[in-house]
Amino acid sequence: MTDARHVLVLPDRNAAEEVAEELPDRFGVTEEPQLVRDALAGEDDAEDAQWLVVIEDPTGRLDAASLDEFAAEHEGWLEAP
Repeated sequence: MTDARHVLVLPDRNAAEEVAEELPDRFGVTEEPQLVRDALAGEDDAEDAQWLVVIEDPTGRLDAASLDEFAAEHEGWLEAP
C-alpha cells in the first residue's frame, strides 16, 4: 500500500483540532493534517457541520482500525475509502 489518504470525520471543529494535535504523538504523523469543514447536505447552519481531518499517508503505514478507534474516542469515525 502506498500513497494512502485517511479521512477522519469529527462532530465539530474542537474535536477535529484535538485530533490533529494528537496525531503526531499517537501515530507519528509528520505532515500537518488538513482540517476541512463539511456542511451536511441541505444544512446552512454552521452547527450542523462535521469536520474532516485529512491525513496523508504516503508510505501506507497507518493502521485504519487504530485510526477508527482514535476517532471514536472523539465521537468520530474513519471514513471508508
